[in-house]
Amino acid sequence: MAAEIHLRDRVVLVTGASRGIGESIAVACAAAGARVVLVARKQPDLDRVAGAIREAGGTALPIAAHAARADELEGVFRRAAGELGTIDGLVNNAATNPFFGPTLDCPEAAFDKTFETNLKGYWLASRTMVQSLRAAGAEARGSIVNVASIAGLRAAPMQGVYGMTKAAIISMTETLAFELGGSGVRVNAIAPGLVETRFASAIVQNPALRDHAVRRTPLARHAQPDEIAGAAVYLLSSAASFVTGHTMVVDGGVTIS
Repeated sequence: MAAEIHLRDRVVLVTGASRGIGESIAVACAAAGARVVLVARKQPDLDRVAGAIREAGGTALPIAAHAARADELEGVFRRAAGELGTIDGLVNNAATNPFFGPTLDCPEAAFDKTFETNLKGYWLASRTMVQSLRAAGAEARGSIVNVASIAGLRAAPMQGVYGMTKAAIISMTETLAFELGGSGVRVNAIAPGLVETRFASAIVQNPALRDHAVRRTPLARHAQPDEIAGAAVYLLSSAASFVTGHTMVVDGGVTIS
């Protein structure tokens, strides 16, 4: 019998949960039964998302924190454990892309910021979750989902540094899956194509760039954030119990064209 896709009895932390793909994933996880910890920089934005989840009958704990700072993350995990239980699901989604242009023209400060948020933040959150699970006991099991991008699978003109971080995330996903498999922690990634979010507004709101992307997409459109959320729920759930080290591409067919 096929496993039902649900997240009942799970505690899932989503970074970058205040809008866009992160918000949609958090809402979908709550709808699937998870108790959800929402993390982003601005408390009012998190409170809005948490309020919507609660109104729908879900459980949400919004905590403003910087996802690339170890001390703040440790505080989030401690508070979540005290209020909701040990976090056994993690969606690393917080990201930045402060520079759009030729790769070698990227200012050094923008390069450092992109790597700190997009890569170091994922590594720190993954490390903190695994440490928390180990402290909870040998039987603890968990699932990590890293939101990457098709920019990490192919050339990323005008977004080269961002693409570098996403390629590194895919590499980290595979290595952590190998290293953590024996302890029962699964690690997977999602590689979205173009999604209509504020983050991608430089492309979505530019008719020439948007139309160019759509012409290369077999489904002839870009995605909405909730079209990415289902992949995260599946990878977090026991329905994906034998899936690890995998990058699920959700791009409308761009990478096959």
